[in-house]
Amino acid sequence: MAFDTDEIERYARHLVLAEIGGPGQAKLKAARVLVVGAGGLGAPLIQYLAAAGIGTIGIADDDTVSLSNLQRQVIHGTPDLGRPKIESAADAVRRLNPHVTVEGHALRLDAENAADLIARYDVVADGSDNFATRYGVSDACFQARRPLVTAALGRFDGTLTTIRAHEMGTDGRPNPTYRCLFPSPPPPGTVPPCAEAGVLGALAGVMGSLMAMEVIRAVTGFGEPLVGRLLMVDARSMRFETLHYGWDSDNPLSGTTRG
Repeated sequence: MAFDTDEIERYARHLVLAEIGGPGQAKLKAARVLVVGAGGLGAPLIQYLAAAGIGTIGIADDDTVSLSNLQRQVIHGTPDLGRPKIESAADAVRRLNPHVTVEGHALRLDAENAADLIARYDVVADGSDNFATRYGVSDACFQARRPLVTAALGRFDGTLTTIRAHEMGTDGRPNPTYRCLFPSPPPPGTVPPCAEAGVLGALAGVMGSLMAMEVIRAVTGFGEPLVGRLLMVDARSMRFETLHYGWDSDNPLSGTTRG
């Protein structure tokens, strides 16, 4: 895939990286990535995917920009108050990199629409803020055989992992599903929403940027992805820890007793 003069200069710092170079940048340009949620995680994620030269970014979000969003959702600004987030995010992407195509989807992913939408993209990055969407997206990615980068935010903590459950691991066993890590969502009411519990704004930037790194890794193939590993970040003590998890034969998607 050819690059024009502007793109060569724009991506110069990628092109000189041996692990990415011209072939990797061409993969980024050809890639189609779906971002679920243009909020705290999605905002920095979308910006770094656009800066990296992802050719097509799909954004699924049915919300509008509110003043309380701006403490962490840095892709939106004060003039965007009341606008659909997909429109505000698309404008920001165009300002940052006119070579990127944005496809906005003004909807909340659920069991009815997830499969059709996810099938149109190569990689999915889920920054949603509710368990129903996370489970629905992860299940649909498994059925569509799509890599999934998924993260979550707490008050001062965040988690991140990459799911490639449609593939086999080096040990000859299936890679774990999201349900291998979290078999079922917590009981209703046990995890307060962001509006009640609060969230450190800059932490969303850290986790969203790490999500972008995992997506770029999924597209180009450099390094070792967080497959079977859950990265846990504690902003209070600045601790980064990794929990290893594996395939659960009882999981309902790829387990031995499914169906």
